Amino acid sequence: MPDSRRFLDPRVLNRIDKLELKARLVVEGTVAGLHRSPYRGVSVEFAQHRQYVPGDDLRFLDWKIFARSDRYTIKEFEEETNLIAHIFLDASGSMRYSSMTPGGDEKQITKFHYASWAAAALAHLALRQRDAVGLVVFDEKVRSVVPPSAGVNHLDLLLRTIGGIEPSASTAPEKALMESANSITRRGMVLLFSDLMADAASVLKALSTLRARGHDVIVMRVLDPAEVHFEFDRMTRFDNLEGADQLLVDPRSIRTAYLEEFKKHDEALRRGCVADRIDLHRLTTETPLDVSLVAYLGARAARHRLRA
Repeated sequence: MPDSRRFLDPRVLNRIDKLELKARLVVEGTVAGLHRSPYRGVSVEFAQHRQYVPGDDLRFLDWKIFARSDRYTIKEFEEETNLIAHIFLDASGSMRYSSMTPGGDEKQITKFHYASWAAAALAHLALRQRDAVGLVVFDEKVRSVVPPSAGVNHLDLLLRTIGGIEPSASTAPEKALMESANSITRRGMVLLFSDLMADAASVLKALSTLRARGHDVIVMRVLDPAEVHFEFDRMTRFDNLEGADQLLVDPRSIRTAYLEEFKKHDEALRRGCVADRIDLHRLTTETPLDVSLVAYLGARAARHRLRA
């Protein structure tokens, strides 16, 4: 098995292959698939009636309405179509973080590894649905771009690109999103995998711009459990993974302040995403990936059915 395929866990794929990654919003596409298109045409899903005008195809006349009202009406359908999924993967220095496993000497997987596995799994799922997938890897700038494609060998290209990346530098997800936004000409899906250790207002502004342009936006916030709970209990040296700074501190003296700031930042992201109808889902590296993805995809599918 090629080394790049290490990002694909057969257990994860086996579980999510039973699910779908459907667009919540109207997208633009060219191949018959799972997602609603803004273009009217012949399909399995009825959209609406409208008054007949000369030149309309008589095959779509609704004869039942004509029999009841003596009015000519045309049945319109919404074309089912494919989408383009744009994956944004954070490769900044903070994504290298991994806390120690409680009671052991082994380190947990880094946030970047976990995010890479999640991105690879959803790329596999989208390609299996005949959707096109593109990739943008970024830190404080865009580092690597793989144009969207639905080709049979495209997943290998995505995985090789991810496999050649080492996290470094500071992070600026808003810059990568805005830099790429102008090149995304068709409405589709944007999936951001990041710890979002950045200014919440700046990130939300970029995400809101993408939503305003009609994209379905999904944010997978990847965190280490130590960042969420801050359960350090002895003198600890904290290294800045996006710089050269170090700080030796008694974590018990700052735990309350840290957790308050973390909660404030987390809540700002949550409120902003809710306001713009952006999916925000937290992934923690202690949770098996198949459990996290099945929970998210299942909940998303349930919401989709309720709106249908």
